[in-house]
Amino acid sequence: MITIDRLARDDRPEWERLFRAYLDVYGRTEGPETYERAWREFQDDTRLHALAARFDGRLVGFTHFFVHPSTSGPDVCYLQDLFTDPEARGKGAARALIAAVAEWAGAQGCDRVYWNTQESNTTARHLYDKVARDTGFIKYQIDLPR
Repeated sequence: MITIDRLARDDRPEWERLFRAYLDVYGRTEGPETYERAWREFQDDTRLHALAARFDGRLVGFTHFFVHPSTSGPDVCYLQDLFTDPEARGKGAARALIAAVAEWAGAQGCDRVYWNTQESNTTARHLYDKVARDTGFIKYQIDLPR
């Protein structure tokens, strides 16, 4: 059975393992400060938020999200990261995480929840096409020097 709740303090090692696996999918490597900053933000739960998916109490997935203003209406919720352990895929964890974010965002007065994915992410897009509407937008990005 899938349960969705907040990340608990003792979830840190398993969350970081999953987050590293998620970033690996996109070919990204981050230093320890990235994980530390994100974890602090999720524990604070004011600017950045996170939910955990669990099977039989074991952390098998997460989502990271935040609210931001919109120039054309109420605030919106951006679902930035969503990942489930490969062993847990196809069992409803990602669907449950998306639904939980949507419920949370609605309770915050948000107008909508949205996210991006790569066009080639066909497995995830199969689910996304069932739970959301493809708006047809194409993402452009400028990477800034650090």
